[in-house]
Amino acid sequence: MKIYGIIVCMINIDFLTIKAFINENLDFFINARLQKIQQPSRRELILSLRNNSESRRFYININPQIYHIAFINKETEVARNIVIPKQPPMFCMLLRKYLEGCKIVDAYAIENERILNFCFEIYDELSQKQELCLSIELMGKHSNVILYNRESEIILGCAHNVGAEKSRYRELHGGIKYVLPPSNAGLSNELKLQFKGLSAQKIEEYLSSETYSPAILEDKYTLFKELLPNSLVVNSVNEMLDLYYSKYQADLILNQEKDKLYAIVKTRFKKVNSSIEKISSLIKKRNNIAKYKLFGELLTANLYLKKDYVKLIELFDYNYNQKVLIELDQTKTLNENAQNYFRLYNKSKTTLEKSKQMLEGLKIELDYLKNIEYSIKIANLLSELDEINKELVPESFEKKANTSKQSEIMKINVKGFDVYVGKNNKQNDIIVSKLSKDEDYWFHTRLCAGSHVLLKIQDKEPDEDILFECCKLAKQYSSATQPSKVGVIYTKRKFIKKPPHAPLGYVIYKNECNMVNTEDGGS
Repeated sequence: MKIYGIIVCMINIDFLTIKAFINENLDFFINARLQKIQQPSRRELILSLRNNSESRRFYININPQIYHIAFINKETEVARNIVIPKQPPMFCMLLRKYLEGCKIVDAYAIENERILNFCFEIYDELSQKQELCLSIELMGKHSNVILYNRESEIILGCAHNVGAEKSRYRELHGGIKYVLPPSNAGLSNELKLQFKGLSAQKIEEYLSSETYSPAILEDKYTLFKELLPNSLVVNSVNEMLDLYYSKYQADLILNQEKDKLYAIVKTRFKKVNSSIEKISSLIKKRNNIAKYKLFGELLTANLYLKKDYVKLIELFDYNYNQKVLIELDQTKTLNENAQNYFRLYNKSKTTLEKSKQMLEGLKIELDYLKNIEYSIKIANLLSELDEINKELVPESFEKKANTSKQSEIMKINVKGFDVYVGKNNKQNDIIVSKLSKDEDYWFHTRLCAGSHVLLKIQDKEPDEDILFECCKLAKQYSSATQPSKVGVIYTKRKFIKKPPHAPLGYVIYKNECNMVNTEDGGS
């Protein structure tokens, strides 16, 4: 799996793990009743099962990047960002029609394959008993969930259909016979890696074993802790799968959401830079303002010459002691031409002032977007990205209830003083407008996107060491690629002001102090 250019060495589920999972939970699966079926997305299913006075939520993920199965709990459900749609997909409706309320009578894994089968006992319209099989195939990009009749082997439906145009070897869709995929003989790459260096006899012992000691170590997991020294031993195969894959799934979702926000910011950057380029070019063209005023004044001063209805006139400029050649509209009098130049002067002056105001506003927006980009980069929670999303695309949230939890502002204790660090513009705005008092200190990197850092003052003033530590925090939580070369400014909260209609988190300041070289202890 590749995320933002970083290779994440996640291991894929193998047939031995699937077999161990089934063996571990077989007593629960057999005779379990399927109470509820949900499909959060096209590649996810949740089967709510109950047996032996216990309810569990069986999660199926057939995403090619992170395909797996597990019983999930509330914490790992949140990590996976599972949201149930109001309108269930067609495949979910199909499963509900045939399986909801039915009982599992058989559960098994296909030997040497990453396929699980769950057979349900159902009764048709004529009250005749039938068995339908829900087959979960965890095979990378070919992962799928298929419902078929166990006796006739005719497919009733699939999570996603595979036609002849997609595969020459195996079609999957309603109305045709279900056949197993071509067999892959031999061990998977994951198992080869785990069993590397072991004798064939020892490998066979592990493959035939039904006693497991599941464990996790960073980017790996194993059914046999002795194969992974210094690993964290967990209580069950399910806990191993649930913890391991929920972590990677959370990272995957987080980075997918970051990608979406980066795309929005990139579009905005392109638009703002284009506008800056156009307006800057327009301002350069307005260098004739002084000339228009001079021409109008010279023509007015020389009306006595009565040079009306001429194309050109040459007049002497006593201020610069030089002759000036002026183009005229030969259909107008000298006075009308003078008034025309004054109009051009006033119009150009007004346009120039507005252009400069627009340019200043665009530069503020550019700084704002740089700060947004930085906020996306450092976000490590979906709630933080949600706040940025609402800030970037507010209209898409106007009609929705605000059900998401506000992300918590980072609070750090620096030698007895409380210091707050904002991780996005909303948090920065809260720090300045709600958390801060006049005598508190505000810190920020100079000419660089970064977090607002607030030092709360209570009974005493901070010494230089404390101010120095806050400057280091401002550098640490900034987009500076070479922190040692970036300065930090700080001032009291009472010298900070948010201009009217300014973007979220944008402030202006005065009476600031500068601190540089905080990396090596200088100031």
